[in-house]
Amino acid sequence: MKLPLKIAFRYLFAKKSHNVINIISAISAIGMAIGTAALVVILSVYNGFSSLVSDSLSTIEADFTIEPSKGKVFTPNADDAQWLQDLPQTGSVCEILQENVFIEYDGHNGVARAKGVDSLYESTSLVREKMVDGVFSLAMGDIPQTVVGTGFAYKMGINHRFMEPAVLYFPDKDKKISVANPTASLRSVKAWPAGLFSITTDTDNSLMILQIGVMRQLLGYDKEVSALEIRLKEGLSEREVKQVEASIREHFGADYTVKNRFQQNETLYKMMSSEKAAVYLILIFVVIIIAFNIFGSLTMLMIEKQGDIQTLRSLGARDGMIRKTFVLEGWLITLLGMAAGLVLGLLLVAAQQNFGLVKMPGDFAMNDYPVILRWTDITITAISVAVIGYIIALIPARKAIPQEGTSDPMREAE
Repeated sequence: MKLPLKIAFRYLFAKKSHNVINIISAISAIGMAIGTAALVVILSVYNGFSSLVSDSLSTIEADFTIEPSKGKVFTPNADDAQWLQDLPQTGSVCEILQENVFIEYDGHNGVARAKGVDSLYESTSLVREKMVDGVFSLAMGDIPQTVVGTGFAYKMGINHRFMEPAVLYFPDKDKKISVANPTASLRSVKAWPAGLFSITTDTDNSLMILQIGVMRQLLGYDKEVSALEIRLKEGLSEREVKQVEASIREHFGADYTVKNRFQQNETLYKMMSSEKAAVYLILIFVVIIIAFNIFGSLTMLMIEKQGDIQTLRSLGARDGMIRKTFVLEGWLITLLGMAAGLVLGLLLVAAQQNFGLVKMPGDFAMNDYPVILRWTDITITAISVAVIGYIIALIPARKAIPQEGTSDPMREAE
């Protein structure tokens, strides 16, 4: 063990003549432990909520969507569709026709995001797992049906048990709008509600799903789609997903826009990342404030150890070695608190994962706060706390024991 580190260890655990130094050092270590544990726990909670949102969105969103770069719709090319199907990682390729439409139901009016889907989507959709009332059914024989979000159903008074149909309206692109009779320039279709689903607040408040044939009839299209949705097979690694994305982008070129899940909800994911970063910075600021206790204890320790400093100088120790000793002393307080905080944080996260100690208030899909531990967060937390502790320990040591070639206020005082 190098001499400065050995002396620092001695100073850390040896009894001081002034008990207040021990108290301040203990408070500093405990404060760093609490700050570190708080970082681990809160970042894990944010990871849990992010995963919960991502899992919910994966119900309604595909791994990739292919949309036209210009315009709203395009006619799928049979060769392109076959190429997508032939990819070994492809699970399904569905045709989607989506548009904002005007809805009338039992005297209530509103605007919804109507999503027309093909038969493959209807048979494989994960939305059926999110049904809270009724069934996921888009047709009963020749009668078109629809499923809607709970928020939109509440706003419109939609009840699948009633025989009242929802009437969808959209401007006829082949007719001019008549001022005298505006309804004459509108296309309309009817769809009977079959059930209600609940995914996310935004989705529940605006989305209704129906057959793509009904949507084409409403919008006046033949074979056009607004997007192709691609779902990949389960169990693919992140690297394989990125390789598939690169292949699709290369194949379709600049005429089409390929969006992954992040790009489909870029604003939402950026907001979640920004919130996590903001909380991290706030907690780091708290850790910095706590770390100033180390500044105080280290300053008092150097004042107490003036006799030891003179003895070391008489034995030939350079000021750089003496300064390093006290820097290591302060840093050891930080590292001791950080290690205890990491252990405490990991235990709290593990306890929440296994026993659900903290319950979610209100009526949510989950009873306990979700937590997911990521080692990147642990690494960033450990590095951040260690760097803060080192810098705080460096300030009083450099001030009290300057570098070689500069004046030493302690020597001048003698």
